[in-house]
Amino acid sequence: MKKLFYLLIFTFSVQILMAHNGTIKGTILDGKQKFPLEYVQLQLNKAGTIATTDLEGIFKFTDLEEGNHTLHISILGYKKKEITVAVKNHETTDLNIYLEAEANSLKEVKIVSDQKVNMNVISKIDIATRPVNNAQDILRIVPGMFIAQHAGGGKAEQIFLRGFDCDHGTDINLSVDGMPVNMVSHAHGQGYADLHFVIPETIEKVNVKKGPYNASIGDFSTAGAIQFQTKNRLDNNTVSLEAGRFGHYRMLTMLNLLGEKAREKNQNLFVAGEYFFKRGFFESPDNLNRINLFAKYSGAIAENQMLSFQVSNFSSLWNASGQIPNRAVANASMTRFGSVDNSEGGKTSRLNANLMLTTRTDKGDYFRNQLFFSHYKFDLFSNFTFYKNDTVNGDGINQKEDRNIYGYKGSYNFERKINKIFFNTEIGVQLRYDDIKNSELSHVKRRNIFLNNISLGDIHQLNAGVYIDENIDFGNHFRINAGLRQDVFAFDYNNKLDTLGYNRQDVKKAVFSPKLNFYYTPNESLQFFLLSGKSFHSNDIRVVVAQNGKEILPAAYGAEFGSHFKPMDKMYMSVSFWGLYLQQEFVYVGDEAVVEAGGSSKRVGIDLGIRYDISKWLYADADFNYANPRSLGVAISENRIPLAPTITSIGGLAIKTPFGLKTSVRYRYLGDRAANEDYSSVAKGYTLFDGVIEYSFKKILFSISAENLFNKKWNEAQFETESQLKNETMPVTEVHYTAGTPRFIKLRAVYGF
Repeated sequence: MKKLFYLLIFTFSVQILMAHNGTIKGTILDGKQKFPLEYVQLQLNKAGTIATTDLEGIFKFTDLEEGNHTLHISILGYKKKEITVAVKNHETTDLNIYLEAEANSLKEVKIVSDQKVNMNVISKIDIATRPVNNAQDILRIVPGMFIAQHAGGGKAEQIFLRGFDCDHGTDINLSVDGMPVNMVSHAHGQGYADLHFVIPETIEKVNVKKGPYNASIGDFSTAGAIQFQTKNRLDNNTVSLEAGRFGHYRMLTMLNLLGEKAREKNQNLFVAGEYFFKRGFFESPDNLNRINLFAKYSGAIAENQMLSFQVSNFSSLWNASGQIPNRAVANASMTRFGSVDNSEGGKTSRLNANLMLTTRTDKGDYFRNQLFFSHYKFDLFSNFTFYKNDTVNGDGINQKEDRNIYGYKGSYNFERKINKIFFNTEIGVQLRYDDIKNSELSHVKRRNIFLNNISLGDIHQLNAGVYIDENIDFGNHFRINAGLRQDVFAFDYNNKLDTLGYNRQDVKKAVFSPKLNFYYTPNESLQFFLLSGKSFHSNDIRVVVAQNGKEILPAAYGAEFGSHFKPMDKMYMSVSFWGLYLQQEFVYVGDEAVVEAGGSSKRVGIDLGIRYDISKWLYADADFNYANPRSLGVAISENRIPLAPTITSIGGLAIKTPFGLKTSVRYRYLGDRAANEDYSSVAKGYTLFDGVIEYSFKKILFSISAENLFNKKWNEAQFETESQLKNETMPVTEVHYTAGTPRFIKLRAVYGF
């Protein structure tokens, strides 16, 4: 490890000024709206050096011999272009190159050594071919990820990925435009990640980074990280109206606030507003109300500076039926859509402000600065055990908090060439401070009667991280990525229920996370990769103080081997074999204010993805995922990890005709999985089919979509729980579930202008 560290420090500090013959530098732009295009691939001559444009659409080739050179330019969604450039000794040729848009085609996709480019290509294809109509669909874009809603639509989804029941986000890092979604030391659960503040139509791309292999990502990145990026500009203004079964209504407006001339000068400002209401299919109505407002400016404020500023405001109010026990449905005391305690539900809100400034130096280096702020409120009422603990008033609980998040991210990115080797270096600093007032768990009766506090306190939590990420391109199809990351945490908890007077506790802890990844790309149709790294997820501050700072940042060690390849022009495939070891951890159960010991665990698995342009009008995709999650240090008969997914698959067919008609049929498969440690209890799997038909004519688009096409009975969220009903004398342990959506049909009309 020391040798690796010294090698990285050496490469970071070396800057050699080399004389060169000539340089080609330029910007790639959209031919119609004149905005810069990032991730465009340029190859010098037929088999020469490959470059990729940055977020400002800029590229550069240096140290070129005098004479004519040909640039081969390609990016998904635009026509290929070739340009011959005359280069003179010790001179720089500066170009503006405009590309003409065309339909996406896998035939145009090239596999390159830069993994960010490959991920961006697949993200663009998936977004373009899959219907995304709500916040849940945003998560369903991620290969291998499954979600479950069990609280009326207002609560964050339960997330499953790579053999992890991530709960609401404990083992998956989620961010939007670099702003964290996960909530540390949340009143309901560690890492709680509510994405409902995102308007789906504002999403431009989704970067999927499975595993603990990225130095720029810290907390919660054990199973991986999902980075959502919103659009910098709108193609046109839109008004959208939706109506569907079960009292589903949605209205959306997205408007450009600057004229066409301003947008041609790369000045963009748009607003989006969404109102959503859902009565729901349960006997006790959900009555979910959600309002989203979003505004974003992005543009060049100087020749070498890009500014992005966005604000958003989200509020939601809902009721919930909660999980019901199998026995109540079996004895016909209630239906699948009934409720034991229909006083569940809640309200939440989030106000965000996010400022990003990117400065490019004369040498082409980048300095990025980001400031973000969130004000977040959460107020949830639940009842999981019914009358087990209080046979008179019931076991209703109220979890709430009022939180401010302050954050900063800064990074400096530079590229240097030594002989024929390119060194691309990123050095970063990240700060996050959470200030939480009155994080509370209380015993209540049907929302409106307070009985007693179970826990109550103020939380102050600081996370400071620094990292170095080095990409070394040897120019012979071989690339190494190495990274080092250091995180420091300061936990401070003021327990307002501590009657002994020792109510304030603070702990400081640090964790070191190295990464080392190899990529070999022998041609444009094949890449092999070998990834390795260490990451972690922080634990709830109440675990930290209960454990006196011991074993509070459990590490995750991962490794992965795989390949991206194109067996034919119009097919793209990926396969990977992975393994992950998670250290001993302690879990804070927010619903009971207790700490449960959890042992170490291991997971091994296989991911397979296929994208195939069967013809100009027919596209197919499928992802298959297998994981084998097991607890360590226990008997084999009791080593299952409850609710951890083992076999999952998603896929579908999309048809696009030249006369404006599009249709898509998709499936979701989640296999049976253990609901407890000895697999004596089963969380039942399901296979569901969804479909959508769209027709666009001039400025108008109509669509009809359906979820659960065949109206299958299925269980969405499932837990093995010990509970007691009103008429029972003893508690019973069995699977409790929330019924999945029956056939749901929705109509939508969109007007663009």
